[in-house]
Amino acid sequence: IFTKFLKVKHSAGAELLFGNIKRRELALDGNQKWTIANLLKWMHANILTERPELFLQGDTVRPGILVLINDTDWELLGELDYELQPRDNVLFISTLHGG
Repeated sequence: IFTKFLKVKHSAGAELLFGNIKRRELALDGNQKWTIANLLKWMHANILTERPELFLQGDTVRPGILVLINDTDWELLGELDYELQPRDNVLFISTLHGG
């Protein structure tokens, strides 16, 4: 079985929605195409532990969650359609803060 490894990080409060775990190395089925859209669905089903409405809105991240892929804004890479590559680093940063 071919495995695709990538690193997922959560910061600025986003980690609170994922069991307070800031970094994960994921081993995904490499026999299928993985896009950010697929990854978000997988994360929702497998590792999102608290209040999904604070992370997801429909099929995408909610406004206020920045997504960086290898330190590049995902908007420059095709957002949900970006095809994940082995060893990609995906960072989710919450810009939403309580007051």
